[in-house]
Amino acid sequence: MQARFTPGQVIARREMLDGREWLLYPVRVVADEGDLLVVYLAEGTPLTFGTGDFRWGPHPWSEIDPFWQSDGVLQIQRSAAAYAVWPRWKGSAFEGWYVNFQQPMRRTAHGFDTLDLELDLWIPGDGSPYRWKDVAEFHELERSGGLSVSEAAQVRQAAAEVTDLLAQGTPWWEKWRDWRPPRDWTVPGPIEPSTVC
Repeated sequence: MQARFTPGQVIARREMLDGREWLLYPVRVVADEGDLLVVYLAEGTPLTFGTGDFRWGPHPWSEIDPFWQSDGVLQIQRSAAAYAVWPRWKGSAFEGWYVNFQQPMRRTAHGFDTLDLELDLWIPGDGSPYRWKDVAEFHELERSGGLSVSEAAQVRQAAAEVTDLLAQGTPWWEKWRDWRPPRDWTVPGPIEPSTVC
């Protein structure tokens, strides 16, 4: 069994495409309960992009400043789930939940691997109806063969799971609504590609 990470430890989150690092950045561990891994991506965190040819082309963020531009964000994921939940705050105000559909995380000795599968769901914190994001992009990725049949089916199954939890009023991630990063947490330095596995 993979060893657990320690709260406060800096680990690597890698998006793997075509068997190589497409996007890589450091995150800080908030909690590791084996099946549940919660990490924090700080504003200003350096982003590292893979080079060479990828079937999806270069990462879309590679054309902007290579740092996380938004406010810091928590990433909450379960081992077998094809999604992660990112609570979003603006300053001290809770804005809502961003559900990022992705490949289930695969732990490594230095962090975890996943891949964003395009479709997203925004759940406003004020109780107003949720809304889907990047639906057209998801369908185009599926149509063009950028997603396999099984990957697309996995996203749809995960989307149904999340909307069922919302309909039942039982979102397991709700306890993280009021979490805030410790004031002494600094922005981690960059991680070079292929130095972690």
